[in-house]
Amino acid sequence: MTDSRQFAPATQRNRDPILEVLKAELPASGLVLEIASGSGEHVVHFAEALPGLSFQPSDPNPAALASIAAWTAEAGAANVRAPVRLDVTERPWPVASADAILCINMVHISPWEATAALIEGAAAILPAGGLLYLYGPYFRREVETAPSNLAFDRSLRDRNPAWGIRDLAEVAALAQRSKFSRPRLTEMPANNLSVVFRQI
Repeated sequence: MTDSRQFAPATQRNRDPILEVLKAELPASGLVLEIASGSGEHVVHFAEALPGLSFQPSDPNPAALASIAAWTAEAGAANVRAPVRLDVTERPWPVASADAILCINMVHISPWEATAALIEGAAAILPAGGLLYLYGPYFRREVETAPSNLAFDRSLRDRNPAWGIRDLAEVAALAQRSKFSRPRLTEMPANNLSVVFRQI
């Protein structure tokens, strides 16, 4: 039997710092939709630590969906649902409602239109007070950008001109147009941020 699990090295470094933020922000029960679950390592880790929640992983990539399913089976995570194909730009989404939405390391590795679609789609399925959690690097006009993030941004744009680290103020403006709160920020390892929005 072929092992379909993929491995993302950054997951080992960031999963516990992310989990600490999520413990303070997520509800005690309900459904958490993860957008762009990738390998599936994050969702399994969070599910094991937060057994009162149900997790719905998703990704548009068939290889990622196979990896998520393999990680879930290997971990025996009963509170992780079977992964679903979800492209944020295609509406309606296959998940009609959720109590919280997580999106880790997608915004900078996708076109700007995907970020807009993510926020609009999240607003359509979250209840009042529902959580939209983003993780990754962002430019902040009031904070000097680390040289490593400038180099990372250049490498992303070299790979695909539509990619790149986003201006947090522009992301927040999109979110506020979709009736989300102003973001609450937590500094994270390797010059990343946890960005928490609440549906108003």
